[in-house]
Amino acid sequence: MRLGVLDVGSNTVHFLVVDAHPGARPLPAHSQKAELRLAELLDARGAITPGGVERLTATVREALQAAEDKGCEEILPFATSAVREATNADAVLARVKDETGVDLQVLTGEEEARLTFLAARRWVGWSAGKLLLLDIGGGSLEVAYGIDEDPDAAVSLPLGAGRLTAGWLPGDPAGSEDVKALRRHVRAQIARRVGVVSRFGPPDHVVATSKTFKQLARIAGAPGSGEGLYVQRVLSRASLEEWVPRLAAMTVPERAALPGVSEGRAAQLLAGALVAEGAMDLLGVERLEICPWALREGVILRRLDHLPV
Repeated sequence: MRLGVLDVGSNTVHFLVVDAHPGARPLPAHSQKAELRLAELLDARGAITPGGVERLTATVREALQAAEDKGCEEILPFATSAVREATNADAVLARVKDETGVDLQVLTGEEEARLTFLAARRWVGWSAGKLLLLDIGGGSLEVAYGIDEDPDAAVSLPLGAGRLTAGWLPGDPAGSEDVKALRRHVRAQIARRVGVVSRFGPPDHVVATSKTFKQLARIAGAPGSGEGLYVQRVLSRASLEEWVPRLAAMTVPERAALPGVSEGRAAQLLAGALVAEGAMDLLGVERLEICPWALREGVILRRLDHLPV
């Protein structure tokens, strides 16, 4: 069957069309993205601004048209941190549904972690053993750990790269005191919850998803996207520790000129690197592998699991 997945994230609204059926790998057929940066379109009360709601509604309409054009049998629409934590979330969801007919399902942070873990587990397979997953989005950090497809531990923290950049790093380049303050904040937040995961013992394999980790791995020397989906891409903590001070000294345009770094995400890369470094350090991770499947694939796989064989 042909499915459409509408992912309303903190940075990007991504509509993905896949051909999928139980027991098979979902095959992408169409993809379109709009960088709305909802996490940054908040007023002083933490509400998504009228302009942000209007842009979101228009983007959902465009996705619906694409779904019709591409022959989708079903659309799986969901929203994550930016909508979940907006003070006017109910009004935003009602507006989208009234004007488009799309009923966005708001995932909890734990659901995000569990679905992303499911996708990573299916990608790396059972031979990976005890699996640790890290995912840095625009609004939150997800961590999950387990030996099965449903993780034993799933944690979500408000440590997204977009959220932290907007709230902690106003300068360009970032001020050294601001960077130090953000580093302390990130590590304190992770340290509060690290025991939820570490009590299960060391993992056999560690994977990371998200644009942030992909870009960090790329600037640290991992192969580019042009070398294919199945080329192994890794990121070591030692490489990351070398890059953090370099990123802190760069302006946004200088970061955007790095290999694999998009202009739209360059401003968030330093905050994302501080989160990645803190998570790897506090969880005792020396090296991780980049996993190309993440939350969207997890949503697809969970839907396929409920189809009759």
